[in-house]
Amino acid sequence: MLCGGTSAARPATDETQQIVDEVKPQLEEKEGKTFDVFTAVEFKTQVVAGTNFFIKVHVGNDEFMHLRVFRSLPHDNKPLSLHSYQSSKTKHDELAFF
Repeated sequence: MLCGGTSAARPATDETQQIVDEVKPQLEEKEGKTFDVFTAVEFKTQVVAGTNFFIKVHVGNDEFMHLRVFRSLPHDNKPLSLHSYQSSKTKHDELAFF
C-alpha cells in the first residue's frame, strides 16, 4: 500500500463491523431514520494522520451505503468519526475514495 493511497478492497472483519456499529448513531442522526440492517460488507483503508476506513454497508433490501470513517491516532484518544457517506449504492458499486 502506498502511503496516503487506499488499500485494496477486502471482506469486512469483526473489527470493521464494530466500527460501523459505533458510527451508526451518527449516520442515523444525519439521515433522520434508523437502520434495522447495518452490516459491513467490505472495506478499504487509507493511512493518514490516523486511518480512514471506506466501508460498504448493507442497509436492507438491495440498498447499500458507503461510509468514510476516521480513526485518530491512539494518543489523540478521540472517538471514531463519520467523516462522510454516500447513499443509493448497490452491492456491485465499487468502493472508492470520496
